[in-house]
Amino acid sequence: MEKTWNNKAWFMVLPVLLLVAFSAVIPLMTVVNYSVQDTFGNNVFFWNGSDWYTEILGSDRFWLSMVRNLIFSAIILVIEIPLGIFIALNMPKKGWGVPVCLVLMALPLLIPWNVVGTIWQVFGRIDIGLLGYTLSSLGIDYNYVNDPTDAWVTVILMDVWHWTSLVVLLCYAGLVSIPDAYYQAAKIDGASRWAIFRYIQLPKMNRVLLIAVLLRFMDSFMIYTEPFVVTGGGPGNSTTFMSIDLVKIAIGQFDLGPAAAMSIIYFLIVLLLSWVFYTVMTSVDAEH
Repeated sequence: MEKTWNNKAWFMVLPVLLLVAFSAVIPLMTVVNYSVQDTFGNNVFFWNGSDWYTEILGSDRFWLSMVRNLIFSAIILVIEIPLGIFIALNMPKKGWGVPVCLVLMALPLLIPWNVVGTIWQVFGRIDIGLLGYTLSSLGIDYNYVNDPTDAWVTVILMDVWHWTSLVVLLCYAGLVSIPDAYYQAAKIDGASRWAIFRYIQLPKMNRVLLIAVLLRFMDSFMIYTEPFVVTGGGPGNSTTFMSIDLVKIAIGQFDLGPAAAMSIIYFLIVLLLSWVFYTVMTSVDAEH
């Protein structure tokens, strides 16, 4: 007896496919088209082949911005993942403190990115900002507008304040799913707190940690709004990440071909590094 296929389900999925095609595939094809052509205006294009890609990959400007992105993402992951795990482990699992902590953790995530940048732009000012004024009062020479190190510290602190909550909420979801029987058995065996974390809590958080690492890597590697509002990519080019550099090329210089080529390269780098993260973490999880 042959199996009967019901193709009506495709009509339910069709609106989503059309939406994805309209919002993602069509713009992507447009960018690919721009990346292999050149124009002198009047909407007249000329075939340029891979010249724009060669120009971008041969530019020190591109590689320096990518190095900044990699350093920034590495710092963010090193800080936010352990910090998020630590906070999640110390959050209450029962009682009235649970909803209070969850709401407090979710608050930074509800603030729009440009507002976060504006908050920290004012917060770090040495004349009226709480952070800048306090550090200046303590005799610390802090000025994120003129000093590249201070600019980096400010941007990193801003991202940690804004996005650590996401890691906390994901890890907390993994922790609350652990049955109490595991903890009772560990208590009977006299397991230490480190042993409970190593053999019970951490394995149960592996999946959510994978999601947290992937999300935080992609978000931090594609960061644009917050550092652009706070530092504008400065001082100099010290906080000019790939996203900011891309906007400068596309809008500031109006070089559509190089900007399109750089955006394709940018997309492929994010895709490749995310795949590497996923492959490595899933293989390590499988070994354990």
